[in-house]
Amino acid sequence: MARRFVEDYAQHFYIVFRVLIGLLFLAHGLQKFGIFGGNAVAFGTLFWFAGVIELIVGTLVTVGLITRIAALLGAVEMVVAYFLVHLSKGLNPLTNNGEPAVLYFAAFLILIAYGYQRWGLDSYF
Repeated sequence: MARRFVEDYAQHFYIVFRVLIGLLFLAHGLQKFGIFGGNAVAFGTLFWFAGVIELIVGTLVTVGLITRIAALLGAVEMVVAYFLVHLSKGLNPLTNNGEPAVLYFAAFLILIAYGYQRWGLDSYF
């Protein structure tokens, strides 16, 4: 019975996953501009550009517009973030504060594989 439930609602679970990842990544970017408890970063810095990418990717993933391309951009950003910021503090993501970068990277791989599915703006174009 549980298996049938999961199979019947798998599309719905994926949509919730896509929207939550998009909204969280959007919020992650907003923190770089002093919103949601973050500290505003200086204009034109590497962190500023990362924030802009996170705003764009988070918005596109949330609404399901060019989801695969947006997720690819997000995945690349997370790899760069891990290697430029976190790896110098050690290899273990649990101790170098790189866990969010690794988790977002994994989530973006799923989004690249499955795209927007249902209820995305891509279905209208």
